[in-house]
Amino acid sequence: MSDISVLGIFVADISFSGPKIPAIGETILGNKYNVGPGGKGCNQAVAIARLGAKVNFISKIGKDTYGELALNTLTKNKINTKSVIQDKNLQTGVAGILVDKNSGKNAINVIVGAPSTLKVAEIDKHIDIIKNSKIFLTQLEVPKDVTLHCLKIAKENGCLTILNPAPASEITKEFYSNIDYFTPNETEAEFYTGIKITNEKEAKQAADKLVNLGIKKIIITLGEKGLFYSDGKEEIYLKASSVKAIDTTGAGDAFNGGLAFGLSKEKPIKECLELANRVAGLSTTKLGAGDAMPFFKDIN
Repeated sequence: MSDISVLGIFVADISFSGPKIPAIGETILGNKYNVGPGGKGCNQAVAIARLGAKVNFISKIGKDTYGELALNTLTKNKINTKSVIQDKNLQTGVAGILVDKNSGKNAINVIVGAPSTLKVAEIDKHIDIIKNSKIFLTQLEVPKDVTLHCLKIAKENGCLTILNPAPASEITKEFYSNIDYFTPNETEAEFYTGIKITNEKEAKQAADKLVNLGIKKIIITLGEKGLFYSDGKEEIYLKASSVKAIDTTGAGDAFNGGLAFGLSKEKPIKECLELANRVAGLSTTKLGAGDAMPFFKDIN
């Protein structure tokens, strides 16, 4: 039995670091670029694997140069690739990332490529992988019918489910009843609740609204302001780890990976949140997404 299964996408992240993020119509001279592994699902799988859990990655890629980068990344990080579908007629996805080197903030355009064609029938060939996992983690980068199908199978088979609702988009009521942990950032939480979050009080209002939709546990990540957790009864507010951030790309993925890892080890929720917080903070101290995920030995 594997600890954790992650459904999501791989994209090659092509990041450009410069003195600022250019405005429309503006050209700037940057200082360095990096091509590395990305995509929320892949980043989360790498984060979990580097912490030491067994991970399956469920996805679809092309048979091309970036597809090779995907397989090499997964293999190198000891992630099970049996459920990665390769299609020679499709392109592996790419993300163009502009990073402000002073603040670490970014702007991203993702071309999903191959996984945008994922079908329930393709996933069903690998469905035992989900059934035999403790934890199932996913996002909103693959087609929603596939995501919902997998969440339902996971719940029916006693898995803990985590939905990281990114990028934020409309989901049906049926999603809510199949989610144990819902992990939006403040922008995504605003999308689902209509509440603009600038402080702990507003985070609490948004979390209450989400609990009322039927989701069991809400974790709103607040960037440099930390995080807010609520299950409708217990509430936990944690400040962010103090680190010198140079690139925040993938920090949310590092957080979700850390959370899934903590839950798979059956740690109390506060410990899971502290661990996830630390993993997220450390991931911002290196350039890139997948490659910036910390190892377990870096955590302490």
